[in-house]
Amino acid sequence: MLIDSHCHLNYKGLIEDQANVLERSRAAGVDLMLNIATRESEWDDVLGTAIREPDVWATVGIHPHEADEHPHIDTAKLVERAAHPRVVGIGETGLDYYYDHSDRERQQKSFRSHIVAARDTGLPLIVHTRDAEEDTLSIMRDEMGQGGFTGVIHCFTASGAFADAAMELGFYISISGIVTFKSAKDLQETAARLPLDRLLVETDSPFLAPVPHRGRPCEPAYVADTAKFLANLRGESLDDLAAATSANFRTLFSKVA
Repeated sequence: MLIDSHCHLNYKGLIEDQANVLERSRAAGVDLMLNIATRESEWDDVLGTAIREPDVWATVGIHPHEADEHPHIDTAKLVERAAHPRVVGIGETGLDYYYDHSDRERQQKSFRSHIVAARDTGLPLIVHTRDAEEDTLSIMRDEMGQGGFTGVIHCFTASGAFADAAMELGFYISISGIVTFKSAKDLQETAARLPLDRLLVETDSPFLAPVPHRGRPCEPAYVADTAKFLANLRGESLDDLAAATSANFRTLFSKVA
């Protein structure tokens, strides 16, 4: 069985057919799905799906793209919402300097608020980073010095050196369908050498459909295609990779029953 460690079931492209999306995922051998929040307006719906579906869990957080629109979301609000038994992680959060949809200082402030919430709740942090490796790592190291926390670098596309540094801080690395793209040679080299006990798989659906589903809305069922590609890349059996990534998920997201 596989676990999709990062999906957006309430986004356009999936929400219109959510019941069938979930059934196709289960038929593909997806045991659990983590439904990720990115803005306050969707928190109730993301959590509602997790309450309704026993194999779906939820997070609470503000994506870096949304930081400008959410200056009122602080650590206290995150901690309050994370108390729900179906909320098992904080995020996604982080830094995105590629699009710069939000002011960089505001992104950094939001990121730190999420880190403190992760520390205070003991829940893992879901980190998005794009074109911001240096600042992401600097903030993580600085905050780690003020008290430990754990988490995952989701939809990993950063450098191998960043992966090594994140793992030194105790973080996991999650691989999405991007690894199947012909253009992803650097990512493939990093993914091939990551320690099996630090590896997760995800779809980030409805985005980034893996080969052979390019051009379609991605959905959690497609995590099976990413896992097959990754297992072949690493010279491992699909069963071993599925078992390890599922065990890693349950270790990291220990609130999952």
